[in-house]
Amino acid sequence: MANRVRVDVAGPVKTVTLTRPEKRNAMDTAMLDALYEVFTEAPAPTDRLIVLRAEGSTYCSGVDLKERLALGVTLGESPVERVFHAMETHPLPIVTVVEGPAIAGGCELALHCEFIVASEDARFGMSLAQVGLAPTWFLAKKLMEVAGPVGTREILLLGDPMPAQWMHDRGLIARVAPKDQLEAEVQKIVDRLSSNAPLSLKAMKAMIVRQLAFRDGTAHDDVDALVQAARKSDDSKEGMSARLEKRKPNFSGT
Repeated sequence: MANRVRVDVAGPVKTVTLTRPEKRNAMDTAMLDALYEVFTEAPAPTDRLIVLRAEGSTYCSGVDLKERLALGVTLGESPVERVFHAMETHPLPIVTVVEGPAIAGGCELALHCEFIVASEDARFGMSLAQVGLAPTWFLAKKLMEVAGPVGTREILLLGDPMPAQWMHDRGLIARVAPKDQLEAEVQKIVDRLSSNAPLSLKAMKAMIVRQLAFRDGTAHDDVDALVQAARKSDDSKEGMSARLEKRKPNFSGT
């Protein structure tokens, strides 16, 4: 899949691995297309769950900022949002293993899985305000679902990476383990899901997603306009350039 994603199947478990460690697994168009293909493909009758992993020392650094700058602003559903929606509506439970930083879109990628198992050195952050961007309604809704208003403010408005233990203490992630115990912790969840009734799991995941969809009916055109203004701003160009150049941004409010 364009050398961005590898898919392996062993019995009831489909393992999806991000394979762009040299770019900190930043999600470019090729990776997003590959992930969308994976999560929109109908599961085989023997599939019971998906395990999402990443190669290298960074889980995922978010969208590829260099490509984002080159392509400019997209209107409507973004490619990354399309992937996360496919994950949310996929019939199988998704377990993700997070080692290292999960930043911006990488944090959202993890949060759109049913179970997050993180190493003690994992970090989760939404640094959008630090680069002049803002999340779409769909992405912010996921944060509100798992973090509540207080946690969402902390994660979004400050934008600093949070330790895995902080995330676990607030109920945002399922498990935290030392590196040498991480795989054993993952296997406990995999074994339990694999042995549970598949039709029950499918019904329960769909039920949970539907019950959390109450915010979908809230009018938010005015908020969308604010998000688009941030994404089209000079500050967003400055913020992304500064991040790529490893310097402090100079925001002007325009």
